[in-house]
Amino acid sequence: MAQEASIIGWSHSPFGKLDIPDTEGLIAATVPAALDHAGVDASEVDGIFLGTYNSGFVPQSFEAGLVGMAVPALRHVPAARLENACATGSAALYSALDFLASGRGRVALVVGVEKMTTLPPADAAALMIHGSYTPEEGHFTPGFAGVFGHIAQSYFQRFGDQSDALAMIAAKNHRHATLNPLAHMPKDLGFDFCNTVSDKNPLVAGPLRRTDCSPISDGAAVLVLAVDDVAQGAKRAIRFRARKQANDFMALSRREAPYVFEGAAQAWAGALAEAGLGLDDLDLVETHDCFTIAEMLEYEAMGLAPRGEGHRLIRDGVTTREGRLPVNPSGGLKARGHPLGATGVSMHVMAAMQLAGEAGAMQIEGATKAGVFNMGGAAVANYTSILERTQ
Repeated sequence: MAQEASIIGWSHSPFGKLDIPDTEGLIAATVPAALDHAGVDASEVDGIFLGTYNSGFVPQSFEAGLVGMAVPALRHVPAARLENACATGSAALYSALDFLASGRGRVALVVGVEKMTTLPPADAAALMIHGSYTPEEGHFTPGFAGVFGHIAQSYFQRFGDQSDALAMIAAKNHRHATLNPLAHMPKDLGFDFCNTVSDKNPLVAGPLRRTDCSPISDGAAVLVLAVDDVAQGAKRAIRFRARKQANDFMALSRREAPYVFEGAAQAWAGALAEAGLGLDDLDLVETHDCFTIAEMLEYEAMGLAPRGEGHRLIRDGVTTREGRLPVNPSGGLKARGHPLGATGVSMHVMAAMQLAGEAGAMQIEGATKAGVFNMGGAAVANYTSILERTQ
């Protein structure tokens, strides 16, 4: 395999309901800051890879063309838009890495962006369900919460009600988010609130409560990637020790069970094997907790626990920031926020910040290696990256 490029800089907007009115504005607010952080001039960028889901959140399509509009110095740089549901940001990132590995460029810009709060929540949910296998799953309501409510219910029927474990995951990620100034919901809600159905925390779908669901967010995140000779002169360099994408059936009915994330397991196993590492070698993981049940199933997919026993990890404190393998020290999608196209890029930014020692109050001391897992749909498109700092 060709030698991978390194992350040499980044930027990240706050996530939440932002005053920035559109996709172009979010790009303008983040791309110049990323170039500055990397110490790269716009004239040095050879390719731009933009990830956005859109699907109707905003009227403007052909979003790759917006980068040159927002940053005129980039107007002549080749740009393309990628989409892969909730893994859109990772699709853009991996395409940029392939571009650099091919020798077609030396510096690439990866932009993940989404403006989601333009629509009422019910309308946003109706757009997002298009990322499921609609002939069989399009009837689930509200949107993807219905899909994951079905997954959670199936899991509980097989392994027992784990609602309290899901509440522990929600409480953990909200507590972590209080240390992240960019988070959408940096509020320590506590286990009791997350575990209690109430007017402020109603059931949303199946056994999932509002606190089990990630919010609808606006935001953008940007990465600057460079090949080795450029990265050697950079202030920082975070290398991709390994990366792996694995897909699975889109239709849950075609799988062994709705809660079996086989594609995710293959992505994790492949990336760890390529890196020559085990989970014990990682200092933290940023994983795709669009719903708390997803994080628990990902514990099992990554090999932290056997099937049906993911709940033990949160009960034993293994995945808290004080535990053996901190998971989502940024607050995760659950509390950091989940602007669809930005999420995969954001997760890599959060991990890179940790490895560069630039994570501020979120910092996991001594972190040198991190795992990132981002998925599109219900574990349909699965991306696992193993990152390490080289300088």
